[in-house]
Amino acid sequence: MSRFFASCGKGLEYLLADELVALGCTRATATMAGANAEGSLADAQRAVLWSRLASRVLWPLAEFDCPDEHALYEGATQVDWPRHLASGHTLAVDAHVSGDAITHARYAAQRVKDAVVDVMRARTGARPDVDVEAPDLRLNLVVRKGKAILSVDLGGGPLHRRGWRRIQGDAPLKENLAAAVLMRGSWPRVYADGGALLDPMCGSGTLVIEAALTAADVAPGLLRHGGSMPTGWRGFDVDAWKQLRVEAIEREAKGRAALRPVFRGNDIDPHAVRAARENAEAAGVVDAIEWKVEDVRQLSELPFASSRHSREGGNPVSFAPLSESPEAKSLDPRLRGDDTQQQRQQQEQPPEQSPTPRGLVACNPPYDARLAADPALYRALGDALKRTVPQWRASLLCGDAELAYATGLRAAKKYQVFNGAIECTLIVVDPIAPPQRERSDQVQALSEGAQMVANRVRKNLRKLKTWREREGVHCFRAYDADIPEYAAAIDVYETDEPTPRTFLHVQEYAAPAEIPQDVQRKRLNEALAGAREVFGVPREQIALKTRARGKGGSKYGQFDTRGEFVVVREGAARLRVNLFDYLDTGLFLDHRPMRLRIGDEAHDARFLNLFAYTGAATVHAALGKARATTTVDLSATYLQWCSDNLRENGVGGAKHRLVQADAMEWLEHDQGEYDLIFCDPPTFSNSKRADDFDVQASHVELLRAAVARLSDEGVLYFSNNYRRFRLDDAAVAQFARCVEISRETIPPDFERNPRIHRCWRLQRL
Repeated sequence: MSRFFASCGKGLEYLLADELVALGCTRATATMAGANAEGSLADAQRAVLWSRLASRVLWPLAEFDCPDEHALYEGATQVDWPRHLASGHTLAVDAHVSGDAITHARYAAQRVKDAVVDVMRARTGARPDVDVEAPDLRLNLVVRKGKAILSVDLGGGPLHRRGWRRIQGDAPLKENLAAAVLMRGSWPRVYADGGALLDPMCGSGTLVIEAALTAADVAPGLLRHGGSMPTGWRGFDVDAWKQLRVEAIEREAKGRAALRPVFRGNDIDPHAVRAARENAEAAGVVDAIEWKVEDVRQLSELPFASSRHSREGGNPVSFAPLSESPEAKSLDPRLRGDDTQQQRQQQEQPPEQSPTPRGLVACNPPYDARLAADPALYRALGDALKRTVPQWRASLLCGDAELAYATGLRAAKKYQVFNGAIECTLIVVDPIAPPQRERSDQVQALSEGAQMVANRVRKNLRKLKTWREREGVHCFRAYDADIPEYAAAIDVYETDEPTPRTFLHVQEYAAPAEIPQDVQRKRLNEALAGAREVFGVPREQIALKTRARGKGGSKYGQFDTRGEFVVVREGAARLRVNLFDYLDTGLFLDHRPMRLRIGDEAHDARFLNLFAYTGAATVHAALGKARATTTVDLSATYLQWCSDNLRENGVGGAKHRLVQADAMEWLEHDQGEYDLIFCDPPTFSNSKRADDFDVQASHVELLRAAVARLSDEGVLYFSNNYRRFRLDDAAVAQFARCVEISRETIPPDFERNPRIHRCWRLQRL
């Protein structure tokens, strides 16, 4: 099993990782602008042929330290190039560099080319020529953080080029981004359920053609190279590639034969429609697509949409492709206007059938590099879709959030993606026009208090937007008693599913004793109403933890017992949370930066997680390529939860040890040595299975025992959330160097509450 890298546009990483696993890779982890995959060479070659999202598939040849240009040249000369490149073959090198040591990508590519030429000349007596357009071997160089990785570009160039594009417009959409728009709109499922596709601003037809080829099960790489190999690399598995092509051709034949003509592409520009038709002809799907010159403001109803019947509750009509040609009008009496009485009756009383499946609108409305666009056009698009296909889904790639808002459509999901260098907003709307509720069921207007909460939550979301998009944060705190009278914490959990769902976790804070309970309850209900207004989530996706007054003061009341777990994503990790059954969800959101730091520092480290809870830090360490992990907790429930989290990420085996024990007692007897330790004890614990624990009273003993288990250069991170905690600096200084790093570990969504936890970094003296 080997590791390789597949690149993609920013914003598509998680989709790509899932696609690579579906294509047979053992594992794939999303990273910046791509995914790290584990699999065989055949798996990587399958990705070249079948991936709809990848930009390139890179198979590594060498990795070496690269502090400067001389080390780059020397490292490249250590590769046995005659094993990879035949005499007389041509060569090209693509380079990407970052950091201060090597700053010019073209110069770095030149040095690698020089190394290859020098080795080939010395070993074979001949040197390869350079061909930047169509080389026999295309190499890829990445220099980052003092490391260089040299890889073979298995596809021989950009994979978004499918091979069918004959004519393109002024700003053509890349095919892999088009595929992402379709995937976010669940197009494969929509088509499998009998649905259709519409692009009312189709340009040169990229979205419609990509949708048709996807529905026809045509491998994206079949047309790209014809029957030739995508690369002349001598290590390429030619037999495996031929077999992959044979299978792909068989699937293509079946898919094209079964392809239904349920595709419509419209554009106001007749030249664009002509280009789209020619592209569709080159792709072999022209007979399945109807093209129409039409302004979106006059968008005509689609015969396969049955939108009028959907709105009025009548029977759906059957599908019949429209046509602009006079010949078709002469053959179709419905278009000719001279239908017989019997034909009219058949139209008025269509045969009984199941309701017409919903379709998908996929569209990339116009904008330019300056995001110059007409909001009125976006509004016209939204109005036209509401009128013609109200019950369909829509996946719209808009210039930015403001333009997306201008459509007037309520997005179920929003994604930040990049169209080239332009950051765009992809919205998924389902349905386009939700059915109006009966007046008796309509939601009442928000009270003044609820509106205040809603406004504050929206303000917080705007403030956190850039950070959340940059860091890929899907679970975060959106409100933390920002308005003192509305004392609650509102956390957002977005599930890691093909069609993500948003859950809210709301915890009520204790109100002062002088506040009457009815006032307290009213304010909580107003806070909930404001949150629901902002996020538009159904009641069943809100977990509410309320406090009740009683003997001994205010306490949290009885929780639900759903036993419902959902999977969320944090960085590279997929983690299971339970929002309803416990006070805590299984994921302390304020420790997000600490867990990500552990993942970054865990490479080849022996990691120990004390008081591990559900093991989220262990998962990050394992995904960070820790040499081994040990997870200690007294609770069998939490250890099982940790095991499930590890399994969710494809992690297992003897090197990942789970220990059910009291952490203090276990440390006294353990003889292991660890390079990285995370210790986040509770404030108090009085379990029947262990001695009582008090973090203030016991922290020196705990830290002394934990530091004793560190390797010479090892690091211990110690954290707790006891607000009145005081570290005994003098006692700790006798056995460890200790630095408080609390400010570095408080994320932006918890800045209002910087005392949510404190954290220290310790090393042995």
